[in-house]
Amino acid sequence: MSDYDFEAMQRRWQPVWESLGLFTADGSGKPRRSLVDMFAYPSGDLHMGHAEAYALGDAVARFWIQQGYDVLHPVGWDAFGLPAENAAIRRGAHPAEWTYANIGTQAESFRRYATSIDWRTRLHTSDPSYYRWTQWLFLRFLERGLAVRKRAAVNWCPVDRTVLANEQVVAGRCERCGSAVTKRELTQWFLTITAYAEQLLDDMAELEGHWPAPVLTMQRNWIGRSAGAYLDFGPFEVFTTRPDTVFGATFLVVAPDSALAGSLCSAGQRPAFDAYVSRVRGESDITRTAAGRAPTGVFLGAHGRHPFTGEPLPIWAADYVLPGHGTGAIMAVPAHDERDLAFAQTFDLPVRPVAGTRDTDASPDFLAGMDREAATARLIAEAEARGVGRAGVTYRLRDWLVSRQRFWGCPIPVVHCANCGIVPVPDDQLPVVLPDLRGEALAPQDVSPLATVRDWVEVDCPRCGGPAERDTDTMDTFVDSSWYFLRYCSPAYGKGPFDPDAVGRWMPVDQYVGGAEHAVMHLLYVRFFTKVLRDLGLVDFAEPFRRLMTQGQVVLNGAAMSKSKGNMVDLGEQIDTYGVDAVRLTMVFAGPPEEDIDWADVSPAGSVRFLGRVLRLASEIGAASPAAADHAQRSTPGPTLHRGSPATSHFTELSRSSEPPSAHPVDSRELWITSGDPGLRRTTHRLLAAITELMEEQRLNVAVARAMELANAVRRAIDGGLPAGDPAAREAAEVLAVVLSLFTPYTAEEMWARLGHPPGVARAGWPRADPALVAETTVICALQVNGKLRDRLEVPADITTDDLTALALASPVAAGRTVTRLVVRPPHVVNLVVSGP
Repeated sequence: MSDYDFEAMQRRWQPVWESLGLFTADGSGKPRRSLVDMFAYPSGDLHMGHAEAYALGDAVARFWIQQGYDVLHPVGWDAFGLPAENAAIRRGAHPAEWTYANIGTQAESFRRYATSIDWRTRLHTSDPSYYRWTQWLFLRFLERGLAVRKRAAVNWCPVDRTVLANEQVVAGRCERCGSAVTKRELTQWFLTITAYAEQLLDDMAELEGHWPAPVLTMQRNWIGRSAGAYLDFGPFEVFTTRPDTVFGATFLVVAPDSALAGSLCSAGQRPAFDAYVSRVRGESDITRTAAGRAPTGVFLGAHGRHPFTGEPLPIWAADYVLPGHGTGAIMAVPAHDERDLAFAQTFDLPVRPVAGTRDTDASPDFLAGMDREAATARLIAEAEARGVGRAGVTYRLRDWLVSRQRFWGCPIPVVHCANCGIVPVPDDQLPVVLPDLRGEALAPQDVSPLATVRDWVEVDCPRCGGPAERDTDTMDTFVDSSWYFLRYCSPAYGKGPFDPDAVGRWMPVDQYVGGAEHAVMHLLYVRFFTKVLRDLGLVDFAEPFRRLMTQGQVVLNGAAMSKSKGNMVDLGEQIDTYGVDAVRLTMVFAGPPEEDIDWADVSPAGSVRFLGRVLRLASEIGAASPAAADHAQRSTPGPTLHRGSPATSHFTELSRSSEPPSAHPVDSRELWITSGDPGLRRTTHRLLAAITELMEEQRLNVAVARAMELANAVRRAIDGGLPAGDPAAREAAEVLAVVLSLFTPYTAEEMWARLGHPPGVARAGWPRADPALVAETTVICALQVNGKLRDRLEVPADITTDDLTALALASPVAAGRTVTRLVVRPPHVVNLVVSGP
């Protein structure tokens, strides 16, 4: 490692790049592309997961820049949230102090990590200049009836003492702190994402092939569309996906913690019911619906009425029915549902099998002989004709609970007036700025710490002028992150959440990069937000991200890294030991982006050795063929690299077009030499063509492997006698430097300098491979005898079957043998089937 001085390179090139402004989106007429990384939370310095995500995204952004696109690659911080608040409590400080100190640390690490960021885009969601517009957007949702305040049974984290959205509860525990989640009946703010459930499902067709299939599957399952029927059982309707089994219903069940259960309970059953509800509210949804759990319940002292037979059916409250699913009530068909059967057996309720063939109920004449699909359709039609039911669709998706009983978040911009009710804060009074709270004053309780700041809470009603109070909840931080990518286009814009013209130029995002763990939280919410913004006339597209790349986790010895487990790998220490480029290269080369990386199985030291070899290669070739000497060999004009000119002059302007960026030809440079070792030139051009295709397919780890092949090919050629000054060697080294600029920017820049070029390899221009050299003029054909390899033939790539047959039969392998049959697969294989040895 001594001859690979990464610290010196990092000190040398970082200030040079900043002075050149290599990654500033210039808004020129060139075709545009935008790449957005899921922005970081400032809980400390960057960690190993960040290192992987930003290495992957940066390679794609740099590839586009090399191709001549005007690329927007922004940066920002998801700066509100509980970790900052908890840290402030421990330190007796304000959450902003911890937050912005960590942002400063991370910003320096981003620069050190050589990410191709346009720093003019920088934003923080905790800045009043940002959350002013989060509040403004909330009020637009409120105007459209998409932000509602209602009482509901909600998830409650007893440790963080705040409510959680369903998506933030994992296996019955708080997604952030891991504590067991309970239920509470509270009045909270919701965004009605359910109003867009069908659109969220239907529009996935636009994302097929561009988003990872597992992410789309997770979203479909989470939305959970179910078609069936609503049937009227007297006191209430139930929704069922199997209306054809209605004649097997023997009792009804309602969620005990629903308003419906309380309204149905008779006076005599009230004590037992109240005790049961108190117990149920201490359980999570996961616990209540767990398979194999012993059923519990209480009879409500009420009956419903079968919609077809008029039979009275007893109504029970049972915890396996949840208040937010369907109508919060079910028809129990114990002969055809395991949980209903277990409940019926426990409480000695009737079990009535559906009496028919082919999985239908044939007891009523109108269903006799039908299969399930036909019986379902017929029963719904009959229910509608009798006025006891109708066709319907339900979703597993619930409205998005956005209230949080904590301080460090975006205040909800409404006041509560005894005369006027809920009153929006006027737009010209935004932002509603957080007061100054710190230390123990932030300690979690059953209400938000904001409720204790009476001079902040008590205000005049904007409508009537009477006494009113601010809403003391703050918004879920996922609201902040549902529109931030739009703000990147114009982070200082003051007339709205974003400049419509800038959004029109850059959005939707061409490439989004981040973790798959956000599949049913952030990615679902941001799709919902985008559709609402479209309906508000603020954007003209329905999907926020054209393409999504998800990366796996960085683990250690098969286990997720955790401070509590003591198995953390410190990114800063890895960079101090091996250098930025070696860490970046290791991350990308470890495997496909979507797979986990086990840091115990990879080798930054191996990356260091490879990078040292390519630097030595560049030094040899640069010393043997000075840059000035090779100008005379240029055979074609065009966007070639001009020695001594600024890096930005390597581009040719491309005309603007209404076509999407992918329709434009890329701006690249010709590989212009006409002399040099032909074998090395063919290898260079074939590998370049392969790398270009692999980058387009985002198979980044394989692209790195091909770059390593190119470095090895040049080394072998020189060690085998090719002069280091041969034009083919210089050509290969230049291609290698440009390719490595995507993954190892410091080393690539150093190579570029040693090859005699001015700074700016990141904008050198992507080399264009010569099709004539890429084409395989000859290939190696395997000559087999009875399936065993006996010889190899070098044959033309386009050889015909007849010619290959003749060549095989004339070979020494065929001499003296009786060939009974030939299997010919030009140009790669010929198998001679012979009799005898």
